[in-house]
Amino acid sequence: MTVRRHGREIEGTVNDAESTAEAMIFDLVDSIARRSPPGWLEMSAEFALAGSAQSIDITLHYPDTTLRVQPSPAELELIRKQRGVTATTGAGPWWRMSLVATAEGEADVTYDYGESPFPEDRLFPPEAYRADLAEYPRRDLPLWMNAYVNHGDRQSRSPRRAAREVRENRARSRWPQLTVNEFPAFPEMWARWAVMSAAFVAAGSEWGPRVAPGFAWFEGAARGGSTLYRLPGDRAVLSGGVWNAPSLAAGYATGRLPGLFRGAPEWVADPVLNPRGRRGLMTFCYWWEGGCWYRGDSPAASACANAVPGVWTDRTVADVIGRLADADGSEDIGQAAEELVSSGHQGTVTREALVRLLGDADAQDVDDALFQLSVAGVQYSLPPDELPEGTALSLARKHVEPPAGSAKGPSADAFEAERLGTGWRLYVPAPGSTTPVGQVAYVDDDGDGLAVPSSGAGSATQVIAAFERRFRSRHSPGDVPPPGP
Repeated sequence: MTVRRHGREIEGTVNDAESTAEAMIFDLVDSIARRSPPGWLEMSAEFALAGSAQSIDITLHYPDTTLRVQPSPAELELIRKQRGVTATTGAGPWWRMSLVATAEGEADVTYDYGESPFPEDRLFPPEAYRADLAEYPRRDLPLWMNAYVNHGDRQSRSPRRAAREVRENRARSRWPQLTVNEFPAFPEMWARWAVMSAAFVAAGSEWGPRVAPGFAWFEGAARGGSTLYRLPGDRAVLSGGVWNAPSLAAGYATGRLPGLFRGAPEWVADPVLNPRGRRGLMTFCYWWEGGCWYRGDSPAASACANAVPGVWTDRTVADVIGRLADADGSEDIGQAAEELVSSGHQGTVTREALVRLLGDADAQDVDDALFQLSVAGVQYSLPPDELPEGTALSLARKHVEPPAGSAKGPSADAFEAERLGTGWRLYVPAPGSTTPVGQVAYVDDDGDGLAVPSSGAGSATQVIAAFERRFRSRHSPGDVPPPGP
């Protein structure tokens, strides 16, 4: 049997321990094969061990079916002994091992030493890894594993804990550090983040920043990422983590993690913090209040760059969007990207602007992109086309309560229609008169409507003014006139 081994490189030639470990792989495959139905073509298996915890999945592949088998007690013991043998090699004991063997006598073995985080559903409890580390001490424990077994919720900040820390900070005069000329002001950062998110969605990209109601998030290619939460009262929280940050590695080595929340207000708490904090992998936390960014013992913004999208300036956003739209970076694309960023600041981004930038974008992707802007509070498209009178008449019935004792309201033919600046006023006139009876329906060009009781001209004027303000507030927020008397 030939064994091809993959995993951490070991200096020097193959030693006796490695040869023994490979021979034990042969014994394992041979043992499983002897007690299984003949005719299998390939055997695939996944092994995970740590302390007394174990997870083992063995599958035999036949020409027309598959068969999952459980290891026998003797095979379990063999697997543990094989791992113990690898512990004496330069690479150390594996935590996960993948095996693919063929009936012809070849096998590929891949050892996983935890360079990358294990899937959430494949992680054992921290105490299992602590027991394993006590049995097999390691010189170079991956930072993510160190955090997993040793963070002790030290980066968690429940609202109760946050309130207690605020009182302690005040009593001991521990204040945050004012951050100047590092991150952009929050309103600009939020608008840029939203516009960039829309561009990535419109381009059909699975990567890039995204916006959801109340917060934005980003996961970078270098495994860094962040969240930006928008709170009432012109407040915000930006937090996240840089992969394998030296400051965090030093913190776990010494047992003293950076005080990310030093001087933070009570509203900087778990519900608005990046999920990395629950795993002990958060490396920075900034908060926006009173028109300024503050931080505790977080690093400077430049050290967080891999975990934040390129929202530093309008120019960087336009460059990113331009490269996304056109690999050659044509002048027209660059100008369209700059116009998109500028309109994002003004809250006037339109479908046409995205289509002009990403001409090949699928219509559904553009709709998804506009939704990104909408939930961010940035996108206000130009007013839609005028709603046809016939459609308005049909919709009017939906907004008018039926007369007492009637199962349905008046027919569309019974209404009179009056065109307003942003929609229609529809009512049922009294016989031989233009005076409305019952309710009056107002339907705007979005198809949205309301109904008010029939009343005098003065009251109708106020209703119409409010009706038109409501419509314009959705489409041109900067042009909405103040409420009338």
